[in-house]
Amino acid sequence: MPGRGLAHEIVRRGAPGASRRRGALSSLGGMALHYQDSAAEIHRFVVGPYDNNVFVLRCRETGEALLVDAANEHELLLEACVALDVRSVVETHGHSDHIQAVPALRDAGYEVAVAPEDAAMLPSYDLVLDDDAVLAVGRLRLRTIRTPGHTPGSMCFALEGSPVLFSGDTLFPGGAGNTATELGDFSTILASIDRRLYAVLAPETLVLPGHGADTTIGAERPHLDEWAARGW
Repeated sequence: MPGRGLAHEIVRRGAPGASRRRGALSSLGGMALHYQDSAAEIHRFVVGPYDNNVFVLRCRETGEALLVDAANEHELLLEACVALDVRSVVETHGHSDHIQAVPALRDAGYEVAVAPEDAAMLPSYDLVLDDDAVLAVGRLRLRTIRTPGHTPGSMCFALEGSPVLFSGDTLFPGGAGNTATELGDFSTILASIDRRLYAVLAPETLVLPGHGADTTIGAERPHLDEWAARGW
């Protein structure tokens, strides 16, 4: 379905009953508290045949949360949405392994947002995201960063006030995301990483990618020229 216009702030509309946290969080299979500071906590789920990382960013003051990438295993993610008081969903990009649970979450009442360039790759969605927009998650603020290259509409999300970046499939330990696809472009993804991430984010920024282990901006920044030379 078409989106309803550019969203500078995701509507914090929970699914019916989402405000009632159900059961102990530890009972959710595959969930781990991945990061925590005084303001935010981040839970991680690894789902699907491609071991996608699904992250839930939660405001510790209000309990409100946002889910990053409704990738797969929709029943598990729906349980997590209720238990963690998720109000909405954002997609880092539109590749099929990152969006399999989108229909089920939308059917349950959760709004899904994606960059306009990738919106047609989703079976359905609610909102399209501007570059450099600020999304409210309780008292937290999450800034969108357009990083094309893996796909035309790839987007990262930086947590303001905390050294955290959700990088989707743009930046991984040891290199950029795959661009050997019809929609990928290697020079574009390197420019995105250099100008939109390395140029503005602190070295200690924790990078949470769409698959696999974390890294930091400081660990990856020195290797950009190596990646350019090798061509991937």
